[in-house]
Amino acid sequence: MIDKINALKAEIESLQASSSEEVEALRIKYLSKKGAVSLLMNDFRSVPADQKRAVGIAINELKALATEKINALKEATESSDNDAEGIDLTRSAAPLPMGTRHPLSLVREEINSIFRRLGFNIAEGPEIEDDWHVFSSLNFAADHPARDMQDTFFISRNPDVLLRTHTSSVQTRVMEHSKPPIRIICPGRVFRNEAISARAHCFFHQVEALYVDKNVSFADLKQTLLYFAREMFGPETKIRLRPSYFPFTEPSAEMDISCNLCGGKGCSFCKHTGWVEILGCGMVDPNVLDACGIDSKVYSGFALGMGVERITNLKYRVNDLRLFSENDRRFLREFSATR
Repeated sequence: MIDKINALKAEIESLQASSSEEVEALRIKYLSKKGAVSLLMNDFRSVPADQKRAVGIAINELKALATEKINALKEATESSDNDAEGIDLTRSAAPLPMGTRHPLSLVREEINSIFRRLGFNIAEGPEIEDDWHVFSSLNFAADHPARDMQDTFFISRNPDVLLRTHTSSVQTRVMEHSKPPIRIICPGRVFRNEAISARAHCFFHQVEALYVDKNVSFADLKQTLLYFAREMFGPETKIRLRPSYFPFTEPSAEMDISCNLCGGKGCSFCKHTGWVEILGCGMVDPNVLDACGIDSKVYSGFALGMGVERITNLKYRVNDLRLFSENDRRFLREFSATR
């Protein structure tokens, strides 16, 4: 009996396994109810009385050895499996530098976030539009200069299909299919037939806002503009409104902010006026509301629009609009700390 135990002990000491499945098979073979160690207990009954103590101790030692050996194999194979699972075979051999968000994306998201806090929802529309949504529904006269080829990209010489010149087309689409109250912002890319230079481009980005409800007043517009300016440029920012003209708003205004570079004292950036223009705004013209199916005798509203590039220029002092679309990595790396 002792010889049988010693032979089994030597066999257990030499056990090897390369996977958790093999370890489980060894456990069943040696330690299960019908395993080799358990079967020794059946033979223990026939051992002479004077040998039972020595044989019993040997069997217990064998069982402890088998348990210890199989646990060690289990731990080793599990560690090996985890290491294999933790290897990303798609990873580049060399570390790749972290990318950065585009400055226009950073500013657009900040603008969106400010208006979302005021309860505005984001609305989007197509970049290829028709004359009705871009011009006619917005109270543009039939002979308005913006309709000419000098300002608008028309598609296939079709005067009714064009690239949108402003995101106001999204506002008209929402007003056609929604009932007041309407409170939306419309971020997006727009196109105008202009010569590309440091101060102008044939495509750029806008964010426009629209609020239509009962009893909306110019005071609501002014307070919204003041909140936006101070959230975007700092709590000390001041605003002023100057009379202007837009076909789709009446009355209309241009909004200036106190120069955030000189604090309104006057510098070369603000042309020594202390003020910088950032957006246009006004009360929605009743003709626009009626054209979109909203009763102008019951509802009123305000609209405002700004160029994202313009706001980015003021925030980050970028003087050349072409930098935004040239994908120069040196320029983009400057915004790595603001992503």
